[in-house]
Amino acid sequence: MTTFFTNTVRKVSLALAVAASFSAVTSTSGFAFSAEAQSMCTGDAFRLCSSEIPNIPKITACMIKQRANLSSGCRTVLDRDLAAQSGKVASK
Repeated sequence: MTTFFTNTVRKVSLALAVAASFSAVTSTSGFAFSAEAQSMCTGDAFRLCSSEIPNIPKITACMIKQRANLSSGCRTVLDRDLAAQSGKVASK
């Protein structure tokens, strides 16, 4: 059980680290996780979207779909990052 948990933590950490570096393509728009979103949302990713790990675009889409179920800190950071990303897209 501990090995499974450790491997899952490593996979999620890797997925979120990659997401922080690259823009993830979702059904709505591209999205790059900030370091703050990574730290605030890791628990929510495990809790709500573990079936999508390690597929970063699917994790992102799941987190957006599960917005109402996110912790308040994760929801705040995710909303802010999505708004910033939308602003970048709109300004192009």
